[in-house]
Amino acid sequence: MLAGAGLGAIAWLGTTGTAAAAAPVGSLPQIERQVMCVTCKIPLAVAESPQADRERAFIQGLIDEGKDEAAIKHALVGQYGQAVLALPSDSGFDLAAYLVPLAAVVVLLAALAVLLPRWRRRARAQARAGNPAPALSAADSRRLDADIERFD
Repeated sequence: MLAGAGLGAIAWLGTTGTAAAAAPVGSLPQIERQVMCVTCKIPLAVAESPQADRERAFIQGLIDEGKDEAAIKHALVGQYGQAVLALPSDSGFDLAAYLVPLAAVVVLLAALAVLLPRWRRRARAQARAGNPAPALSAADSRRLDADIERFD
């Protein structure tokens, strides 16, 4: 009988842990890093203004209600507009904020892939040509020898 009660308690603890893991609740510091103060235009985590305090209180109220991170962000956008999100959305024109830098990196890598072999071929050709340094004239040679003797 005692063993059955122990197994029941273990099963109850296991189900409460799984239920909590299935519906994660957002935390204020985690969400503060992902949203902006709408008046300061800086991340809420570093903003110190009355508006930032109101946003924090709004977020804390949603956390106390048990809302998850996505629901909190959705409520923030409904309350303060799209400017509250630190990252642009991943659709429409805002998608360009992700695609333009990626395209620039791809173009630069392609340019390097084309130009690097050309530069290496040119350097090899110059090395094979063996462009020796021009010989010193007699006057330059005497002046060089005099300078070397002066410093010895």
